[in-house]
Amino acid sequence: MSHFRAACVQLTADREDEVSLVQASALIREAHAQGAEYVQTPECTTMMEPDKKRLLAKALPEEKHPSVKAFSALAKELGIWLHIGSLIVGTEEKRAANRAYLFDPTGAIKARYEKIHMFDVDIPDGQTYRESATFRPGEKAGMADLPWGKLGMAICYDLRFPYLFRAQAKAGASILTAPAAFTKFTGAAHWHTLLKARAIENGCFVIAAAQCGVHAEGRETYGHSLIIAPWGEVLADAGSAPGVIVADIDLARVAQARTMVPSIEHDREFSI
Repeated sequence: MSHFRAACVQLTADREDEVSLVQASALIREAHAQGAEYVQTPECTTMMEPDKKRLLAKALPEEKHPSVKAFSALAKELGIWLHIGSLIVGTEEKRAANRAYLFDPTGAIKARYEKIHMFDVDIPDGQTYRESATFRPGEKAGMADLPWGKLGMAICYDLRFPYLFRAQAKAGASILTAPAAFTKFTGAAHWHTLLKARAIENGCFVIAAAQCGVHAEGRETYGHSLIIAPWGEVLADAGSAPGVIVADIDLARVAQARTMVPSIEHDREFSI
């Protein structure tokens, strides 16, 4: 069984969890209505809170997090594989976790992944980001088994670190993911190029749901959720507005791409 229908949910998250949860749930239902068996949402699906103190105060631990419970129930109700790009989760430390969840069709959590690479940058558009001050970095790559093949899990800024995706591909992943909240400035410059590169260089499908629009305190995200084939073709692009995209995935195309250009077999150790 190598065929399935995948969907990306694109939204503009509010700074309050309960508001975004309503929006996300409605779009997940729309994706299911379009036949999606695997549905992915963006990074920070239910909360885009720019204020550090407010974010940490609102970051509930997993066992008390209303969105974890709600998405588990929704995955079970719809009978889908639901990949929540990330939620802001409280920890015992002074920093929160930026944690992705994969729910199976029974509502069980099949995989978790915490964002490894922290977005600590000064953007030329005047915005400054210091994720490491708010979030603890993850330490383990995310991998999960879907009925159709292995899934590699990453989040947003991880996209700029190709060795993570290469390691996942060499560990058997045929589907790579990068749910994100890319800034409008960096997205316009690099989003499509980076995602297509990750697909081409690894001979994998890439699925990346994205935040879009204007959030609290004027932060803008780029949108353009993408589903990309192993040869680099864009199968679906969500544009700049909230909505859903779907694409039919045939994992036989992974073997085809890797046969034509078997670069994944040609990695070599070298010194500098």
